[in-house]
Amino acid sequence: MRCGRGAGGSRWAACGCRSCPPRSFFDLLNGGDKDWAENPYRRLGAAALSAAGRDFALGTAGAGAGATTADLKGGLGSASLRLSSGHIVGALVAVNALGSAIVGDGPQFWAAPFEIGGEFGGLGPPPAFPPPAPPVTRFRPGGNTTIGIVATDAALSQAQCTRMAIAAHDGIARALVPAHTPLDGDLIFAAATGRKPLTDAIADTLELGHAAAICVARAVARGRLRGCIRAGRRSSRLARPVRLRVPEYFPER
Repeated sequence: MRCGRGAGGSRWAACGCRSCPPRSFFDLLNGGDKDWAENPYRRLGAAALSAAGRDFALGTAGAGAGATTADLKGGLGSASLRLSSGHIVGALVAVNALGSAIVGDGPQFWAAPFEIGGEFGGLGPPPAFPPPAPPVTRFRPGGNTTIGIVATDAALSQAQCTRMAIAAHDGIARALVPAHTPLDGDLIFAAATGRKPLTDAIADTLELGHAAAICVARAVARGRLRGCIRAGRRSSRLARPVRLRVPEYFPER
C-alpha cells in the first residue's frame, strides 16, 4: 500500500488508504550477514504480497526463514479445522519463540494431544513430563516473537473477532513452554470473511475460539517440525519447505 505523505483525516481519506495493523518479527539476532546498504524489508514485503496465493510453503520459508525456538529451528506453520457447524477455521503462525515446542529433550511435542493424522510425526504424548523447574529457553531480549493469524469464513463482528483472537492465544501456551514471557512479542490477529452466518451467536463463537486455539497449537508444532530435520537428539539442519494446498487441508472434525 502506498499513499502520499501528509496529515489530516480528509487528506488520508481522499487517497483511499485503509488502516493495516503492523507487527514486527524479531529475528535479526539469529546470525548471518546483516550489513546491508539498503534495508531489504520493504522489497521482501512487496515480494511476499505479489506471491500471495492458495499455495504456500511451510517451515523455513517466508517469515519462517530466520525463525528459531529455544533449542531448535522454528518456522512457518499452518493448520485448519472444519467445525460441526460447517464453519472453517485456519491458522498461520511464524514460530520464533523464546520457549520450546518439544517436551524436555524431545522428540514429543507439547501440542501432541491436538495432533491430527500424524501431521507432526505421530509421536504421541511424552512418556513423562519434566518437573516444574525453570524450562529451557533462548534467553535473548529483543529476539523472540511468535506472530500468527486465525481466519474463519464465519460472519463475525469486530468484538467476536477479538474474542476469537484472545482464545487463539491459548494455542501458543499449549504448544510452547514457556509462553507469553516478558521477552516474547506474541501476537495473534483474527479475520473473518463473513461468508457463513452464525446459527447461535454464543455457541458458535465459543466453538470458533476453541478451534482457533487448537489450530494455533497445531500450526506451532507443524512450523517447528517443517523448520528442521531431527537427526539423533539435536539438529538445526534445515528442512526443505513443504508446500500446502489450502483447500486440501481441512480435516473433518
